[in-house]
Amino acid sequence: MILYLLNRLAHSVVVFLGVIVVTFLIAHVLGDPVNLLLPPEATEQQRAYLIKDLGLDRPLHIQLLNYMANLVRGNFGTSFRHNRPVLGLLIERVPASLELALFSIVVSLLIAIPLGMFSAFKRDTIYDRIGMTLALFGQSFPGFWAGIMLILLFTVKLKWLPPSGRGGIQHMILPGMTLAMFCTAAIARLTRSCFLDILDADYIRMARLKGVPEMIVFAKHVFKNAFVTIFNITAIQFGLIFGSAVVVEYIFAWPGLGRLSLEAVYNRDYPVVLASIVTISCAFVLLNLAVDVVYRILDPRVGRN
Repeated sequence: MILYLLNRLAHSVVVFLGVIVVTFLIAHVLGDPVNLLLPPEATEQQRAYLIKDLGLDRPLHIQLLNYMANLVRGNFGTSFRHNRPVLGLLIERVPASLELALFSIVVSLLIAIPLGMFSAFKRDTIYDRIGMTLALFGQSFPGFWAGIMLILLFTVKLKWLPPSGRGGIQHMILPGMTLAMFCTAAIARLTRSCFLDILDADYIRMARLKGVPEMIVFAKHVFKNAFVTIFNITAIQFGLIFGSAVVVEYIFAWPGLGRLSLEAVYNRDYPVVLASIVTISCAFVLLNLAVDVVYRILDPRVGRN
């Protein structure tokens, strides 16, 4: 177990370092922050002073090492647009993104697991086809289109829900449903596939031949063995929701990390762009590491040669 944990931790560190390096290099290729910070009438002397002050006159690898050293100390730099430490902006926005992601994944599980189970037990029937068709549509709709359609229906037409902002539970419903749509479909389809594999297993047939009640077969054998797979896909979908909520947060004016990232891209606020990507990547890497560890605890056979 310890060797497995150390191995997964080493892989996570390598992935995280790779994300930092690639993001840093892309940000420096896309444009010059000096042009954003200085007015068009700035003199060459002012440009040279700002370049030296930002450390842009140093070799690129030195800039990268300095940036990584600052990250270790929790220094993400200062936002060009807000003129504030980036760390403070992240601390303000991350709770909103986590709140929306948790709401979305709960909605997904409440819909996806019963739908997947029902489709599996009613395989090859009209109910199975309807359920999987709905799941297919859920995976096909783009998030921005689904969000706009929900606003038109529940806000413009029915006037039931607010279109934007962060407040009570009513503000989370539309963006939460938009984010939940794709992962609900993915979890439902995987749940159905997992249950079908287990229901076709020999030990399930044997239990039924012995006269074991169907409820005991389901609770003791089917759901218990399917839980590990469902847990794995749920954790992955939660990470995807947290990292891919950029457009949805912007559409619904949700004050989360995704909206902050998109605004930073529009304004070429490079410190915020870098910090947002690093934060989302770190969260995703840590989540995958936690899933690997829990998966190994639930199924000790994982990771063995």
